[in-house]
Amino acid sequence: MNHYDMIIAGGGAAGLSLAYQLINSPFRDRSILLVDKGCKAQNDRTWAFWTDASTPFESIVYRSWDQLHLASDASEQRINLEGYRYQMIRGIDFYRFIHACLDACPNVTRIQASVDRIEDGVDSARVIIGDQIYSADWVFDSIFRASELAESAQHQYLKLHFKGWEIESREDIFCPEAATLMDFRTPQEGETRFFYLLPYSPRRALVEFTVFSDNRFSHDQYAEALRTYLSNVLGVGDYRIVDEEQGVIPATDHPFPRQIGQRVMTIGTKGGRVKPTTGYAFVRIQRDTAGIIDSLIEHGHPFDIPADSQRYRLLDAVMLEVMDHYGEALKPIFAAMFERNPIERILRFLDEDGTPLENLQLIATLPPWQFIEAAIQWQFTHKTPLRPFGQLIQPLPDPQPERYDTEGDSWLGVAARMF
Repeated sequence: MNHYDMIIAGGGAAGLSLAYQLINSPFRDRSILLVDKGCKAQNDRTWAFWTDASTPFESIVYRSWDQLHLASDASEQRINLEGYRYQMIRGIDFYRFIHACLDACPNVTRIQASVDRIEDGVDSARVIIGDQIYSADWVFDSIFRASELAESAQHQYLKLHFKGWEIESREDIFCPEAATLMDFRTPQEGETRFFYLLPYSPRRALVEFTVFSDNRFSHDQYAEALRTYLSNVLGVGDYRIVDEEQGVIPATDHPFPRQIGQRVMTIGTKGGRVKPTTGYAFVRIQRDTAGIIDSLIEHGHPFDIPADSQRYRLLDAVMLEVMDHYGEALKPIFAAMFERNPIERILRFLDEDGTPLENLQLIATLPPWQFIEAAIQWQFTHKTPLRPFGQLIQPLPDPQPERYDTEGDSWLGVAARMF
């Protein structure tokens, strides 16, 4: 049986980010095994994120924008990002960059194979691959399977699903200075539907049709929506499809355990690092990875990482209720958010970095009724009793550590503690 200091199961954004940060940390000389079923030789996805600081991946940023564009039937907005930038990294560039760094380290081994199972132990954990057994002091599991989510009536289980075309037109169509974060100019059909557009040049762009709903669409449904948007909304005539991408992301408030054994930790989507109401994960994964390494350095184990904010978990839960029951309401909600708030406040809120005062200021600018109704619906779903108002007017406890424990909360209490 081959033994390693660390095994990383899954070579996507989370697995590769952890491996990369490990070889750039005091653990650079530790033996590391990375297992992934794919060879990662295709550009199968893109990651985009906003940032106000440099990242370790500046050399592979494919495009960067200083403005965001939002649109609906009623209005359009062009927003300067001030000190932020909206950046995009292509999957193939990320894979090649990390693989090259790992292959330069003799203590790192990469295997292309499917992990059959992971077994925890007292002193080590085991990863089973066919008839081979590999052990490690620590195993990091990023292999998410939707079938492993045991659905509960107390949680929302939507899917954020999308299909994108990278197209090239014969005429200048796109504005390369602004990334379109959300364009709601499409029939909502009782759901949350929008287009996402990253322009590379006046004639080339990635255009994605994105939906929050219970079920994915057929190939023809995605294609028809994209064709209609390009023709009727953007006025694109002759174009060719250069590349395609598609995916599905869990949009759920279901809790994802991080420590699933004495020697096993979840990361990435399996570790709940995707923000369910936006689908953004790349920066959250980098922060989480840094926390894991800090814990290994300070405590000798990876589990002492910052707890997720209960305040934002509750906000996400209520927002998912809005998406599930009032999907079309997201158009005026996001329009109001971006029209009535400075962009720094919005991005800190979406990054879960806003202060309680900033969050209260932002939420006060949003249409209230859908949130009130959704909070009431959330309360009944969680079967929590209303408490006297006087019990709600209490100082907020120290937010660390915050745990996702909703027992006994009323919707008024939830609202009070969100701020």
